[in-house]
Amino acid sequence: MRTGLVLATALVAGIAPVALGGAAAAAVPAVNRAEAAAEPGTVVQDGGRTKVWAGDEGPGTIRFRASLPAGVTGPVTATLGFAKPVSEWPGAGTTPDRVAAGIRTTASVNGSAPVPVSWYPARADEAEPIIVDLPAVEAKAALDYAVTLDLSSTQTWFGSFDLSVTLKDARGNVVSKGTAGVEAVLGTPEAPLRGAVHARDKDGVLWRYEGTGSADGKLTARKRVGGGWNAYTAIVPVGPVTADGQGDLVARDKGGVLWYYQGSGNPDAPFKPRVRVGGGWNVYTAIATNGYGLVARDKDGVLWNYLSDFGTTLQPRVRVGGGWNTYTQIRGYADGLVARDAAGVLWKYNHATVAPSSSKPFDARAKVGGGWNVYNTLAGTEDLGRWNHLDLLARTANGDLYAYQGKPSGFGWVPGTRTKVGHGWNIYNVVI
Repeated sequence: MRTGLVLATALVAGIAPVALGGAAAAAVPAVNRAEAAAEPGTVVQDGGRTKVWAGDEGPGTIRFRASLPAGVTGPVTATLGFAKPVSEWPGAGTTPDRVAAGIRTTASVNGSAPVPVSWYPARADEAEPIIVDLPAVEAKAALDYAVTLDLSSTQTWFGSFDLSVTLKDARGNVVSKGTAGVEAVLGTPEAPLRGAVHARDKDGVLWRYEGTGSADGKLTARKRVGGGWNAYTAIVPVGPVTADGQGDLVARDKGGVLWYYQGSGNPDAPFKPRVRVGGGWNVYTAIATNGYGLVARDKDGVLWNYLSDFGTTLQPRVRVGGGWNTYTQIRGYADGLVARDAAGVLWKYNHATVAPSSSKPFDARAKVGGGWNVYNTLAGTEDLGRWNHLDLLARTANGDLYAYQGKPSGFGWVPGTRTKVGHGWNIYNVVI
């Protein structure tokens, strides 16, 4: 009687009966292939690894096709993971949230209009440190993706990396997976990272050159800033002067009055109208920026420090020390000053790292090298080429202009490899 009930129940339920004591032979209902854990499809990148310029060149496009198993239906989502371990990232605050915020990305599927998508830090249980979700689309046998990456020149540390690609159906089943390879290559640094150089000719006209960010460090064609600059006996940049029109100057006139020119942010008219700082500056034989304001050497060789808010206000001067008459040129450069002595030796003064003060703004000097008497002008600048380092310009007597690419050393940034970036610069009596 019990056996009959079981068999009857099975028939009502639509299940094929099983012979008593025999093996199960139940029919498998038709289900979505993804529900049945079908083998995921594959991802194939179009054209192999994609080169993406990190800089002003704009975004690079990564194209790949994801195949899906037969039977997958409904919406499908795709996720990319930045498959570069955090252990290979640079330090100094390079956190997943900051890296994610710095990547600009769009995505297009099967030729749709690109839409912006945002990267975000992954959860602790996910393999990649940052991920991005691509738009959901209806399943097809193959889905074609075009994903753009727009990287800044500060992101060249990405180097060679892979993007993990994972497609899932609405139930969260993985239906396709693979990788897309990317090569991040340093491109043209953005305008705020490229240096600008100013030069005054014998007629008092000030001209402007900007770094192109090219691999050879060449400069743009000159642009006229304006005339009347022969009224000044000294012109000195205050802080970085860059290709986006930022950067200030001070200029001392023949009466000893110091004037302040604030950067306008417009490369074609880079300075606002001058503002008077104060008089009495004719007591100095050299003026240079020190990154925090100005330093000035008097006729007795004493160096004085003027702290500033990079405006028209200078704090009262503070004595740094004597003996600076040994130098024929003193220039602001990188993280301090460079100074060339009468024998042609170049010395570097770094900003003080231990107990800095107004009277002790620099560490002890360090020798860079000899032979610098072949140059009649030195000028520190921001990066002019594609080197991501601060540069030092040097002009020879015959007018050849060289850029020394900055390199790190045991005592801060120093001039490294030189590259010729111009000729005919002996028409100028000031280069800054």
